[in-house]
Amino acid sequence: MSALIYLHGYLSTPQSHKARLTADYLQRHHSQVRLLVPTLPEEPEQALAAATATVEQALVDAAGAPVGLAGSSLGGFYATVLSERFGLRAVVINPSVRPHLRFSHYAGQPQVNPHTGREFAITANDVAALAYEVPEKIHSHRYWLLAQKGDELLDYREAVDYYAGARQTVEEGGDHQFQGFERHLAEVVEFLQLGR
Repeated sequence: MSALIYLHGYLSTPQSHKARLTADYLQRHHSQVRLLVPTLPEEPEQALAAATATVEQALVDAAGAPVGLAGSSLGGFYATVLSERFGLRAVVINPSVRPHLRFSHYAGQPQVNPHTGREFAITANDVAALAYEVPEKIHSHRYWLLAQKGDELLDYREAVDYYAGARQTVEEGGDHQFQGFERHLAEVVEFLQLGR
C-alpha cells in the first residue's frame, strides 16, 4: 500500500490544517493511499528520529509501493533530509531551508508549544543538530516547492534558490500557512506518484 508521510511544522501538531486537508482529500479520492502524520517533538534530533522511524516503517509496509513525503516549514526541511537519505520524492511547502541560522537566535530562551502547553528550550545542541543535517546539494528532480511570497516568517526567495532546478510553484500573496493548499492536492498525489 502506498503512503504519504506528512511532516508538520515547528510548534504544530498532526492535527494541523494542511494535515487535515490532506487526510480529507485522500479519504475522498485516494483511499488506497495511507496517510502517516507523526508527532514531531520540538527538539530537532528527536523530531528527525521520529520522522525517520516513520519513513523506515512505511517503506517496509509499502512492500515496494510508492512512499512520498510532504512537509511544511520545518517539516519541509525534515522532508528534504529524508528525501536525500531515502531517495524519496517530496513536496515542500514554505520550507525552512537552513533552520539552524534561525534557531540560533532562540537558543537558551524558554519556549512554550501553544498546542500542548509543553515548556522547553532550544539548546546549542539542537542548533548544531540542525546544522549537521542540512543537505548542501539536493537531487532537485525529487522536489516540488510550493511557496507563497506573503510568508511572514520565512523569505520565500531562500527556498527558490535552494530548490533551483526543482519544480516550483511560487504564488503572490498568501502567508506562512500557505493559503489554498487544497487546490494542489490532486497534483501532490500525482507528483509523489501515489495514485498508481
